[in-house]
Amino acid sequence: MTSEEKAAMLEQKLTTLQMFYAAVQADSTLRYGNAGILDRVTEQKHAEQVKTGAALAKRLGVKEPKQAFLKTQDIFGCANWVCEDTEDGFTATCANCMLCAISKKMGQYSPCRLNCLNPIEAMLKGVQPNAEFTIEKTLWNEDKCLVRVNLGRN
Repeated sequence: MTSEEKAAMLEQKLTTLQMFYAAVQADSTLRYGNAGILDRVTEQKHAEQVKTGAALAKRLGVKEPKQAFLKTQDIFGCANWVCEDTEDGFTATCANCMLCAISKKMGQYSPCRLNCLNPIEAMLKGVQPNAEFTIEKTLWNEDKCLVRVNLGRN
């Protein structure tokens, strides 16, 4: 087997694992929603993630705020985040998300905060605690996710 064939095989394995991971996240969101505990679980997980955001950021190699979006994209392969600088920070936009697409097919419960945006916010604030993280849109209800991050640069 050539090195190119090995690389292609590893890439396929990674893609398959990312798809399975997204499906498991979508399934847990559906089950939490059906049990009537999705909001409570989301709040509890968010509180935990805020406390451990710096450690998670370090583990994933996130050293600056934008990397919270981009490293998540690289590792989990769900969302295609694009970050653009603004006067006071940046915006992060996502027009395509495997987790959201799977969740929409499975049921009526949004996975966006529980499985994506809250962990990203926790890591971002783990590296820049005073950042403001504002979710303006999500793919669940809109044509894209849009997050504004104010880093206080104005």
